[in-house]
Amino acid sequence: MNLRKSCLSALLALFAAVAAQAEVIKIATTAPDGTAWMKEMRAGAEAVKARTEGRVEIKYYPGGVMGDSATVQRKIKIGQLQGGAFTGGEIANANPDVQAYSLPFLFRSQAEVDAVRAKFDERVKAGFEKNGFVALGLSGGGFAYIMSTREIKTRDELKAAKVWVPQGDFIAEIAFKSAGVTPISLPLADVYTSLQTGLIDTAANTFAGAIAFQWHTKIKHIVDLPVSYVVGVMVVDKKAFDKVSAADQAVLRDEIGKAFVRLDQIGIEDNTKAVDALKKQGIAIYEPSADEIANWQKIGAESAKQITGEKSPSPEIISAIEAEIATVRKK
Repeated sequence: MNLRKSCLSALLALFAAVAAQAEVIKIATTAPDGTAWMKEMRAGAEAVKARTEGRVEIKYYPGGVMGDSATVQRKIKIGQLQGGAFTGGEIANANPDVQAYSLPFLFRSQAEVDAVRAKFDERVKAGFEKNGFVALGLSGGGFAYIMSTREIKTRDELKAAKVWVPQGDFIAEIAFKSAGVTPISLPLADVYTSLQTGLIDTAANTFAGAIAFQWHTKIKHIVDLPVSYVVGVMVVDKKAFDKVSAADQAVLRDEIGKAFVRLDQIGIEDNTKAVDALKKQGIAIYEPSADEIANWQKIGAESAKQITGEKSPSPEIISAIEAEIATVRKK
């Protein structure tokens, strides 16, 4: 009898231990450790662990240690990772509509961005579920600007440059090709080394991003005209997400969502501070003339017409976003 009781107790203890095991969600990203992105994502992870009483843990692999975005997605597919934090361009293959925010020269102000995102963020996030992902958070990184080791003031000067576009970001590729540029496609993690070796001499990034990835140590010139709006999104494989209880899923969405809301405001502040830091570094920030701005916007409009097909944002979401922007500009 005592033996049976002992066995039963041991079995119950085993089941309790298994039940108590945390569901570990491994997330990889190219975002460097120590950046605001990593600090806020870690704060979100700590809140998730606390509120789920340890049932759900998030483990991050920053700085590209798990490979570029394509490699990370392959590792998610085989279960080595459960998710990733990507730029919109890096994860657009899983939801082309996320790239609707990053069409060339689409936005001209933060007010336009805020109005559009208030209406479309939830729709964009929901689009990932059609391809087996759950978007836990979406945040703006800010506006990307053309930055170079050489002076670029005209379209012809850009044509002569060795311009980087993110690997897989066919929208950026179309935009530069519309300007007569043959861009060089590379993973984000390779840009710093490529600037160093001269494989490329021109790229686009946010002001804060240029500092975070150390590009500011190589570039000398920036064109003060927003090329596109950069977004970041954290996605988790839906199969991994479904292993978590409904209550804990709600906690995940809530806490990571709040972290990404904080990142929106931090991003605006960091980009403002970064401008001053870049100027102090001796980087020249060139303000184009009204005619030059009109010329670049014309290029953006021309390239937008070429963005079609299954890899592109849906025509419906593009039209709806453009209509919302037009409404904001009338105010």
